[in-house]
Amino acid sequence: MGNSSSRGNGQYPIKGEESIMSKKAHGTCDHAVQNDLRWNADVKTADRICCFNRHYAESSGYWTSTGLISELKKSQEVTFYDSVSGKPLFIAPRGRSVDDFIQESRKHGWPSFRDEEVVWENVRCVGRGEAVSLAGTHLGHNLPDKNGNRYCINVVSVAGKPTEEESPKANE
Repeated sequence: MGNSSSRGNGQYPIKGEESIMSKKAHGTCDHAVQNDLRWNADVKTADRICCFNRHYAESSGYWTSTGLISELKKSQEVTFYDSVSGKPLFIAPRGRSVDDFIQESRKHGWPSFRDEEVVWENVRCVGRGEAVSLAGTHLGHNLPDKNGNRYCINVVSVAGKPTEEESPKANE
């Protein structure tokens, strides 16, 4: 597992300090996940994965049992928000079709994002590729492949609802 892009200029992922994931009031987060997550994502699982975990993931394929695929098929792009802070973390699909995003995510078992789909103002990679939000939410891991960086992300970590002051932007 590595952090460097196998193509492009190597600008991504943006690396963060380990202190992002330091102990806070609620595990690595300031507070628990939102009570009413999108796509019927399980709140108890989300809280455990997001705030009290650095290595483990929801079950492979769990995301397909949520309402995410239905939303993807209705939209050209979906913004994925931090389940704790409500900040935008990913906007997908970008640079590929909805079908390509779903196909790649099914193949790997988790929603799989590429560099251009990451909202870098709110996401970092720490250690050996752990993807985290700046709020201390564990998201998943960067697992680069022949196409570049691939962020394999727990849907429970990105099923939040936006806060009123958030407006989605990526790679700006």
